[in-house]
Amino acid sequence: MTKPFLDVLSGHRQETPPIWMMRQAGRYLPEYRELRAKAGSFLDLCFTPEYAAEVTLQPMRRFNFDAAIIFSDILVIPHALGRSVRFEAGEGPRLDPLDTPEKIAALSPRADFAKLEPVLEALRRVRGKLDANVALIGFCGAPWTVATYMVAGQGTPDQAPARILAYSHPDAFGKIIDTLVENSIHYLLGQLKAGADALQIFDTWAGILPPREFARWSIEPTRRIVEGVRKVAPKVKIIGFPRGASVLLPDYVEATGVDGVSIDWTAEPSLIRARVQNRVAVQGNLDPLALIAGGAALDRAIDDVLSSYAGGRLIFNLGHGILPETPIAHVEQMIRRVRAYKA
Repeated sequence: MTKPFLDVLSGHRQETPPIWMMRQAGRYLPEYRELRAKAGSFLDLCFTPEYAAEVTLQPMRRFNFDAAIIFSDILVIPHALGRSVRFEAGEGPRLDPLDTPEKIAALSPRADFAKLEPVLEALRRVRGKLDANVALIGFCGAPWTVATYMVAGQGTPDQAPARILAYSHPDAFGKIIDTLVENSIHYLLGQLKAGADALQIFDTWAGILPPREFARWSIEPTRRIVEGVRKVAPKVKIIGFPRGASVLLPDYVEATGVDGVSIDWTAEPSLIRARVQNRVAVQGNLDPLALIAGGAALDRAIDDVLSSYAGGRLIFNLGHGILPETPIAHVEQMIRRVRAYKA
């Protein structure tokens, strides 16, 4: 049985676009909140295969999406590299800052992948429970985005600590990037072996970089990951998400070799159709706030995405992750409208 999600990434437009949501396993679901409370810490939720598999499957039971994405986090690689990673309620991730060349010199070059085995076990469990026509997505954070958290020790409004370090000490910063590239390749290959059908590389902070730095710190590391994975798995389908890349998206697509690209809700449709969707599949790009609003505004926003992109290869998704306050009824409204569409 074919998987519509993979068909789109393989070059075949679907009359009705396949659909899934970034962060579809999460706090908008009461069953997630219940299990999250039972698990204790966020990392305990990620690293307990029984829990991570269950959380991954929860939205599939409710909504029958065309793809499931394994429940994990982009900061598991720093954790496996021996960095302290913790998630504080209401404040997001906290790490010990890697903010000087001297600290970077002591960074372990290779992750302890035994620490990530629970993620792979969760993938194996999910794979065994998904319908044959549903794809399973593995993922990692892009080196630039992961490095911004490693340097600052947390998220900041503009990730200035990493940007300044990259300008001031590019060789030292490059060591972080090189370490993340090599370990991300290994991690993604492990996810494929455990049952993932496709991969996504999340570069959440790509859009804050000017063109020269975007090419160096976003495009080039992603290209190296794609190349490294494909040396072992030449046919694997990979989606890139350089959030906020805007007019630099065509360069990203051409240079990285991805099969699809996620776009946020600010993307300009004519640019995407003419210079991105003519090459690769497009995934997106409903505004998560429209999903909160619901009603006629949500219908209009859904129709805008479909009219802009469903004439080509489209995977319907949000322009970023679903927000915790999103009503479940609005998700159901979105799914009904998308699945009623015939291009």
